[in-house]
Amino acid sequence: MMHVMINNDILIRLRYALNITDLKLVEIFALAGKPMTVEEIRPYFLRENEEAYLECDGPTMGAFFEGLVTSRRGRNENPKGAKPDWMTNPSNNDALKAIRIALELRDEDIMAILKLANIEASKAEINALFRKKGQQNFRPCGDQFLRNFLVGLTKKYRV
Repeated sequence: MMHVMINNDILIRLRYALNITDLKLVEIFALAGKPMTVEEIRPYFLRENEEAYLECDGPTMGAFFEGLVTSRRGRNENPKGAKPDWMTNPSNNDALKAIRIALELRDEDIMAILKLANIEASKAEINALFRKKGQQNFRPCGDQFLRNFLVGLTKKYRV
């Protein structure tokens, strides 16, 4: 089984990196067809040892990614076939793909973001992360890689 970074950690890091307010979070979830109140969202941002902490499940994380993409890029008025993989139980690769689409990042942008986290990656290495699972040259995105990408994203958008 592929190890996946904790969804709550991804949510917290992305929210900080992109400076997403409580109201924007409500809007993001609503855009994905998962209406939630600020009170329903807050437990995802608590520490595990805090009383009201709630683990972010795959469908909730998927709704966040879908809403993020929609809020940044607009609704896909011409959906082709199946929903993206990130909608049900997103892997690290799906997280990276959703962020890439939402922020309209090219390979060069991803390389530059990784460089901000002191990580060197070639175009071929990056492309392997965006291939479909099972395709030749597909590479699973490890926790550390995703964590470093989110660190670079924070440096790009918050510094």
